[in-house]
Amino acid sequence: MELLGEDGHRHGGEEKIGVLLANLGTPEAPTAKALRKYLFQFLSDPRVVEAPKWRWMPVLLAAVLPFRAPRSAEAYGKIWTKDGSPLLVNCRAQRQKIAAAFAGLPVAAEIGMTYGAPSVSSALRKLKAQNCRRIVILPLFPQYASSAGGAVFAAAAAELSAWRAPPHVRYIAGYCDEPGYAEALAGSIAAHRQKHGRPDALVFSFHGTPLDMLKKGDPYYCLCQKTARLAAARLDLRAEEWLVSFQSRFGREEWLSPSTEETLRGLPARGARHVQAACPGFSSDCLETLEEIAIEGREIFLGAGGEKFGYIPALNDSPAHIDFLASLLRGCFGDWLSYLQRENAAENLARQKANARALGGE
Repeated sequence: MELLGEDGHRHGGEEKIGVLLANLGTPEAPTAKALRKYLFQFLSDPRVVEAPKWRWMPVLLAAVLPFRAPRSAEAYGKIWTKDGSPLLVNCRAQRQKIAAAFAGLPVAAEIGMTYGAPSVSSALRKLKAQNCRRIVILPLFPQYASSAGGAVFAAAAAELSAWRAPPHVRYIAGYCDEPGYAEALAGSIAAHRQKHGRPDALVFSFHGTPLDMLKKGDPYYCLCQKTARLAAARLDLRAEEWLVSFQSRFGREEWLSPSTEETLRGLPARGARHVQAACPGFSSDCLETLEEIAIEGREIFLGAGGEKFGYIPALNDSPAHIDFLASLLRGCFGDWLSYLQRENAAENLARQKANARALGGE
């Protein structure tokens, strides 16, 4: 019998390393009601909209949600699958394959979303229930941004700060400059080119953020440029063959530029008849890639006179991506894995139980 201590600690139980695979989130259904709930949680986060709440909340409730929720629901309806949101489907596949990569080792992995379900808090509690006293938090955003990776950190900190005995924690703040990621990204682009031909231009489209965030010191813009530069170098692309743009603008303030919409609309006039687009800021295909780029982006480019448009899928649960993420996690585990393998040995577990009984823990 395992001996339970305060806050659920198991005396003599096998301890594991927990992996929190975090992503932005998704609504529960492609309906206006579900989108209103999801967008309220998302757009009321001060890391996403850095305006004073007294000024922003009335605008959000009265002017944004009533109009944006139905439009977003329509967009989600175009990409929704029989198994649900593509983002959640992809994240589940990633979790399953990462767990398989550590089969036989004291490692557990769970999915947590900053907004919507399953939440970051619920994922951390699942890891706690599996006796994970050491946790690696991996936001699945290759480039750190306060509004994405920073929001994951804040959500995890809020949950863990309420635990009587918080775990040892290691946090991965982006990984776009890891060689394995650049190789996986370049390999995906190369495979698409081999099948669909070499385009006149390759567009690296990243999710946009307000320009003010960059001015305040957010490194996201620079990391996006670095990501594209590393991938282009591995593909041996000339400077005129690729460019960076930013999508998903929202509101009236100035955002990172150039915009993806304007870029795609202007490329045919510059002689680009065949364009391919990749979205290296997204580890999983989602609304922003499947609807905004693969559908809307295609319509914009072809409508402006382009002849051929190809969207290069996100890395999702591809073998190269999973191998890279597993390698990244192993490096972050460091000495934890060897330590737990020793501690989880049968004789050590028996000693822990005996000590707990001696101290009245039974």
